[in-house]
Amino acid sequence: MVVITGAGSGLGRALARRLGADGDLVVLLGRTLSKLQAVADEIGGRAMAVRCDVGSPDSVRAAFAVIAARHPIIDVLINNAAQVDHVEVAEAADAEIVGSVSTNLTGAVFCARAAIPLMRRGGQIFNVSSGAVGQAYPGLAIYAATKAALERFSLSLQQELEPQGISVTIVRAGQMVEGEAAWDDPEIIARAARATALGLDPRQRPSSRFSSVAEVFRALIDLPADVCAASVVVRPRVR
Repeated sequence: MVVITGAGSGLGRALARRLGADGDLVVLLGRTLSKLQAVADEIGGRAMAVRCDVGSPDSVRAAFAVIAARHPIIDVLINNAAQVDHVEVAEAADAEIVGSVSTNLTGAVFCARAAIPLMRRGGQIFNVSSGAVGQAYPGLAIYAATKAALERFSLSLQQELEPQGISVTIVRAGQMVEGEAAWDDPEIIARAARATALGLDPRQRPSSRFSSVAEVFRALIDLPADVCAASVVVRPRVR
């Protein structure tokens, strides 16, 4: 059984679709239940939607209690939920700073803490990082810092869980889109405009597709039982 955070859109939705199509039991976590339920309905009876604000420890506890009541063993946790605000630090609102830290970093900590007691030997935790960690992109200082901290957390968590036979993998992914038509979406256009105003035009950078990156996760989940990947970097290919 696979738990995916931020499963209502983007990579999380692509992961749910990909794994669900293979017959895996998938639990979709996110803040907007209607989005989650739409994805769960698309997948069918092997999908379960549970509202969860990963930045709230109480919300995470409640969500994992619901999960445990139906699925007492978690095989895979994918900490995918993220908040990305293209904003310079001096102009950042409180909600942008706190939201980024609570979603991108402490949210993964809360979910890992809740999932570990439900995992057994062979369990897997995947923490989704970003190519921004290795680049000094303008307007992404806060986002990159939270993802860098997530990677540091992952490395130490792996050491803690090694004796239990639970693996922790960092997946550092570059820019992703749903498809070429995504650049015509009003919300994407507005986000791209904010980034471009800070000197980072996403349209000029290579992008991979969410569905393609989901294939990478499929391969990582299916690695032989005697190996695991500590860290994987997935870069969009220039075409």
